Amino acid sequence: MVKKNCFFLIFIFCLQFQAQSIKTIQLRPNQTNIYTSIVPLGTVLTLSFDDLEADSKDYYYKIDLMTYDWKPSRLLANQYIDGFQKNVILDYNNSFNTLQNYTHYEVQIPNTNTRITKSGNYLISILDQYDDVIFTRRFVLYEQNVIVGVQAQRSRDTKTYDTEQTIEFTVNYPNLRINNPNMEIHTAVLQNNNWETVKTDFQPTFFKQNQLVYSYTKNSNFAGGNEYLNFDNKILRNKSLNTQFIEKRDVWYHYLYPYEYNQYKKYTYNPDINGQFLVRTLEGNTPKTEADYANVNFALFANEEFIDKEIYVYGAFNNFELTEENRMYFDKENNIFTANILLKQGFYNYTFISKNSNKQGDITYLIGNHHQTENEYTVLVYFKPVGGLFDRVAGVGTVLFKGER
Repeated sequence: MVKKNCFFLIFIFCLQFQAQSIKTIQLRPNQTNIYTSIVPLGTVLTLSFDDLEADSKDYYYKIDLMTYDWKPSRLLANQYIDGFQKNVILDYNNSFNTLQNYTHYEVQIPNTNTRITKSGNYLISILDQYDDVIFTRRFVLYEQNVIVGVQAQRSRDTKTYDTEQTIEFTVNYPNLRINNPNMEIHTAVLQNNNWETVKTDFQPTFFKQNQLVYSYTKNSNFAGGNEYLNFDNKILRNKSLNTQFIEKRDVWYHYLYPYEYNQYKKYTYNPDINGQFLVRTLEGNTPKTEADYANVNFALFANEEFIDKEIYVYGAFNNFELTEENRMYFDKENNIFTANILLKQGFYNYTFISKNSNKQGDITYLIGNHHQTENEYTVLVYFKPVGGLFDRVAGVGTVLFKGER
């Protein structure tokens, strides 16, 4: 029994170590400066990632159709995929002229072996040679059977007038037969393409001919938050605007200017890309294999350590997740939280988020909460008629909220 437990612990440790060697995961369409993985059915998406062990492993991708609330669908794979559900990733290349060696992998969906035939929520899993899941990513393929109109404005609730934004939307379906909207239609609203804060299952507040209206005072409110911070290290040897100093060791070390916590800090407009990141380098011709890695030091000044709160660096670079890798720790001598994260060269948006004892994340506690903050909202409309077997994504609407300056 002891031997079995030891083997199990070693196995789990090996999986965690392997997962930690995977960096710079991106799932995006091939168009420039588009960061969302919510795209029309038939659009080509590219999944890419780096393995810092740089030993050319065999990785596989597997695609699963999900329900509107991200549970496994009842359909069999051959009912939504023309070809193979699981395939080996054949496109990989080793890094060139970098201090940090890595192997870059990528695969395009659809491809000659895998063509998705139905709209819906999808989960793509990357597996190793033992069929163990290394990581997963969500993507959505939608049809254009309904027209989704979206409006974003300052909260109408007097208690949150200065801190929140409210979303109103309509679903127009002149060419789609909907018999029971409360049962056949499901909706989801995302802020800045972040699935960690998605709001779901809104019910229509008004019914019109071939139109559903969703208008709320509180239910569709999102915290405005604040604009993301950023840094750019496309040139490793030179300091960027937000880099305090640089060191060269086994890899490059970049120390960002500390952010000072101030709960009374007023809103200041700062253009951002809503938490996303872009790999780029001016020291090579092919960023996906010639961009190097730097150990980036993030710092947050505070008068004292926060009681019952954990602090994290937050952004799309780690899929908006709160993990040990991006957790910050408090230096009592200098009254500062710090974290060191190995990141590929590029332009990054990031912010700081707190997590309380109930494991709930709060993006507003450290950086402020303002109604003026620019945020992008996406509304997804799912349609499953009575007797239907899967949730189609009948339409998508987006809006960019630009508050008062």
